[in-house]
Amino acid sequence: MSGLTAVRRAPATTPVGRPAGLRPGWLAVGVVAVLVALVAGVSLGPVSLPPGRVAAELVNLLPGVRLDSGLTEREIAIVTELRLPRVVLGLLVGGLLALAGGCYQGVFRNPLADPYLLGVAAGAGLAVTAVIALGAGAGGALTGLPVTIPLAAFVGSLGAVAMTYLLGATGGRGRSTATLILAGVAVSAFLSAGQTYLLQRNSDTIQQVYSWLLGRLATAGWHDVRLVLPYFLITTVVVLLHRRELDVLSVGDDEATGLGLHPQRSRYLLIAAASLGTAAAVSASGLIGFVGIIVPHTVRLLAGSSYRVILPLSLLFGGAFLALTDVVARTAAAPAEIPIGVVTALLGGPFFVLVLRTARRVLT
Repeated sequence: MSGLTAVRRAPATTPVGRPAGLRPGWLAVGVVAVLVALVAGVSLGPVSLPPGRVAAELVNLLPGVRLDSGLTEREIAIVTELRLPRVVLGLLVGGLLALAGGCYQGVFRNPLADPYLLGVAAGAGLAVTAVIALGAGAGGALTGLPVTIPLAAFVGSLGAVAMTYLLGATGGRGRSTATLILAGVAVSAFLSAGQTYLLQRNSDTIQQVYSWLLGRLATAGWHDVRLVLPYFLITTVVVLLHRRELDVLSVGDDEATGLGLHPQRSRYLLIAAASLGTAAAVSASGLIGFVGIIVPHTVRLLAGSSYRVILPLSLLFGGAFLALTDVVARTAAAPAEIPIGVVTALLGGPFFVLVLRTARRVLT
């Protein structure tokens, strides 16, 4: 009996020979990945620019630094006013989605959990569809009210999470993460049905709605970056400050309570922070799938299973992944542009199968 107990408790411990802390080498690799994605994203496009000159111009943005990049005024404008805001937005959105995905996987103890688990996608989709169908259009206002598509997506996302929490809370004190997941499935189905009804009643808006649903990082300046940045900072600080608690939660609520942790409070704080970041990402980019699964799971396989490792690296590699994916979306079918959600789906589909096979081997 003691042997069986030991086998059951083994997955909760850190693998032998693999430290729980974040290695400086992996952190350096993550930072380099972000820098490479930044330079590549700004250099590549309909008008290709030399990466070395682009890197020099980016260094010029630092205070007190002035290098001769060799770029013309027109090329400098392309770098600083067109491409750089889009790449920075990709870094923020990708980092948020990957960080939220890793957080959800820790809270629900499931490597297949993603940032849209609690109805964020369905809530944003319904809200955006309603705004477009009722006449707001892209960036416009609805009947004199400042209801724009990003605002509708943000409010719809958080509204869906609130509905999921309230529905899950009907289970009383005995509610569990499984109850919350089932509530998220029910809320998503309900909101998706409402979106389908609106699309059927307003078929002329289908193309515009699906253009948003497939995801995009198109931006006309730094406005979207400034909108997302505060939520990025809040989510990042809260999740990273509490990342050690996810390792404690992985051993079970009884053991976590014995170690002085309040499991339910920690769980819902992390869910709230991750949901806030996901809502902000969705409001700026639309629905971009698979980032929250691909990146955290890859980090888990390569760098370690501790969330002290997974979450910081997911933040870095998630941003780099989405910025580089956006390069593919912009250049693969140039001068046309592929929706970035299509590219992430093409990459995420096979990876999702790999995750399923890995999870099955772990369980059997």
